[in-house]
Amino acid sequence: MNFEPYPFEKLTNLLENIEANQSYSPSILTIGEPQFETPDFIQESLSKNTALLKKYPKTTGEAVLREAQRSFISKRFCVDLDDTQIIPTFGTREVLFNFPQFLLFNKKNPVIAYTNPFYQIYEGAAIATRAKVLHLNLSEKNNFKPEINEEKLRTCDLVILNFPNNPTTATLSVEELGEWVKLALKYDFVLLNDECYSEIYTDKPIPSLLEAALHVKNETFKNVLVINSISKRSSAPGLRSGFIAGDAQILKEYMKYRTYVGCASPLPLQYAAAAAWNDEEHVAKARAVYKENFQLAKEILKTKIPDATFYLWLHVGDALEFTKRLYKNYNVKVLPGEYLAREDAKGENPGKGFIRIALVESPQRTKDALIRIKECLNEQN
Repeated sequence: MNFEPYPFEKLTNLLENIEANQSYSPSILTIGEPQFETPDFIQESLSKNTALLKKYPKTTGEAVLREAQRSFISKRFCVDLDDTQIIPTFGTREVLFNFPQFLLFNKKNPVIAYTNPFYQIYEGAAIATRAKVLHLNLSEKNNFKPEINEEKLRTCDLVILNFPNNPTTATLSVEELGEWVKLALKYDFVLLNDECYSEIYTDKPIPSLLEAALHVKNETFKNVLVINSISKRSSAPGLRSGFIAGDAQILKEYMKYRTYVGCASPLPLQYAAAAAWNDEEHVAKARAVYKENFQLAKEILKTKIPDATFYLWLHVGDALEFTKRLYKNYNVKVLPGEYLAREDAKGENPGKGFIRIALVESPQRTKDALIRIKECLNEQN
C-alpha cells in the first residue's frame, strides 16, 4: 500500500530549514485538538474505575456506554435508536479506516466518493480497499457544499460526507442532507456522514444525517450511517470514544467483523466516556470559548463567524509561501489547505490558496496569534 504522507508531515518538511522568530512564543494552530483540560468529572470517573482494568472489554461496549450514546442522540437530534442501531467505537478514526474495508470486501471494482478537501483517513481507506475515488470538490463557487452529479454517484458503493466540514466549516441543512439520503436509496450506495464537529456550533444546533433520514421517511435508516465522537465536544481525544449508528442490517455484520479487529475500549475509558456523553453543561462552556475565539477573528481578521467547527478557512493567496513567512517572522504554525485536498481530473486543488487555522487555544492566546497573522497578511498587501 502506498499511503500519502499526512499533512503534518508535509508541514514539517516545508518548515524544516526555517528558523522561527524567537522573540515570539510558539503558537501552533495546525491540529484540531482542543487545548483545554478534560473536565474534572470525566477524569474522576476514569480514576474511580481503574479496578476494571482486570476485565476484558466487550466488542459491543458496556450497556452504560451504549445507553449514554443513545441518550445523547435522542436528546440532541430527537432520534431514538435501539441497541441494534449503534456500535460504540474506539474513537472514529479506526471506523473510517476499517469500515470501508469491511463494506467493500466483496466488491470487484469498488468506488468511494468523499468530500475534497478531506480528513486524510478517507483516502487511506480508499487505498486499502483499492477503490476508485470520486472527489466531491468543496469550493467558494459551490459555497463549500458538494455538488450532486447523479451520473457519477450511481457508480458509487460508499459516499462519505463530512458536515459540519473540516476544514471549510460548511454545514448542510436537514433538507440538503435529505437529498443525499434519497440518492443513497435511489442508487443503493451506503451514505456515511462524519459528524465529529456537530457539537461545536456557534448559534443553532447542526442537524444530523439521522434526522435527515427521518425527514425523508427513511425510518429504518437504510443505507444511512453516522459517526460521532467526544474528542472535540468534551476536550477528551485521549478517551477514544465514538460510535457508528444507523442501518441495523449493515451494523449487524459489521459487529461480527469488529470482533476480529480487536479495538474494544478499556472499561475505565468506557465509564468515563459514558459520563461525558451524558453531560451537556461542559459542552456548552466549550462552545462559548470557541465562539469567543471566532468573535476575535471577526474583529482582527474581518472573517465571518462560521456555523460550526473551530476552524478558520482563510484565503491567503500563495498558502505555502504565507505559511513559511508566518512561521519565520511570527512563530505561528498553520496548515496549508492544499495539504488537505487533492487535484481533481482538471488538475485543480480546491484547497489551494487557503490555510486552515485551528482556534483551539484560550481566547488570550488566540488573540495574540490572530494579531500576528494579521500583521503577516498586511506584509503581503
